[in-house]
Amino acid sequence: ARMDISKVGGPPGSLPSQYGAPDPRDLVGYGERPPDAKWPGGAKVALSLVLNYEEGAENCLLHGDGESEKLLSEIVGAAAYKGQRHANMESLYDYGSRAGFWRLHRLITSRRLPCTVFACGMALERNPEAVRAMADANWEVASHGYRWIDYQEVDEATERKHIARTVQVHEALFGKAPVGMYQGKPNVNTRRFVVELGNFLYDSDSYADDLPYWNFESGKPHLIVPYTLTENDMRFATPNGFSTGDEFFHFLRDSLDYLVQEGKDGAPKMMSVGLHCRLVGHPGRAAGLAKFLDHVDKQKSDVWVCTREEIARHWYTNHYPAGHGSPPAHAC
Repeated sequence: ARMDISKVGGPPGSLPSQYGAPDPRDLVGYGERPPDAKWPGGAKVALSLVLNYEEGAENCLLHGDGESEKLLSEIVGAAAYKGQRHANMESLYDYGSRAGFWRLHRLITSRRLPCTVFACGMALERNPEAVRAMADANWEVASHGYRWIDYQEVDEATERKHIARTVQVHEALFGKAPVGMYQGKPNVNTRRFVVELGNFLYDSDSYADDLPYWNFESGKPHLIVPYTLTENDMRFATPNGFSTGDEFFHFLRDSLDYLVQEGKDGAPKMMSVGLHCRLVGHPGRAAGLAKFLDHVDKQKSDVWVCTREEIARHWYTNHYPAGHGSPPAHAC
């Protein structure tokens, strides 16, 4: 007998939660028939290159922290040193801002490709030359929070202060506030703080879809431009991740080709590629990224390479949810 799905569940948020409130998660999303993204020029994929600029904002006793950094370096599985500096970890991060950034900057700008930088405010403050290079390249510089730390246990007042401070850093260095936010290691309240600040068009603290989508937890439409931990060079620093630049290239190529075909079949998507100066900024890995960018060039009739701000403004203009009036004037 055919199952009567009308008796199963209800709309997102309708199920009771063990915490005494409606479940805020949406496990349905667009379902079987996602919307036509209507990308410019009839593109089948919107491709977002994202450069994470974190070096100088990580955990370090020199930054007033109680322990050293432990994540996303050549020392896979590193432990934090409590109350001590970690000389090797510090220099591994230093490589990113001293050398890796410039290699990736040359690689991307030589191809005249747009790029979004997820930049930590403290890291920007420590490298004015990199800031000038981002601005001169006309890259979108989105907020990656003030610090590259885990905000799971950070108190509300401190997190709010950090979000506001990084906006101030952007205004001082770039002459404008960021329109995008990716805290990276958020907690369940981070999005509320971002929305309440009022200047952000979108956040990327989600991995839940292949298309932008709207969140209504604040009572008004807030745009999510989802990010990825899959098409991401962080997998060079994880067990069973990428070992060579060619592995990175093949995975990115296969992902893009598959999404292009889905677009040709009537369901265009977006694809993010996550990059880190201290990881893919090394030459052998950068060679794999270069091969992927060459492959993108061969697909340019089907691929819209764009910033996340461009994706967000496109979504506001073409997919603003019905029943909520017109998009904010500054969003289109």
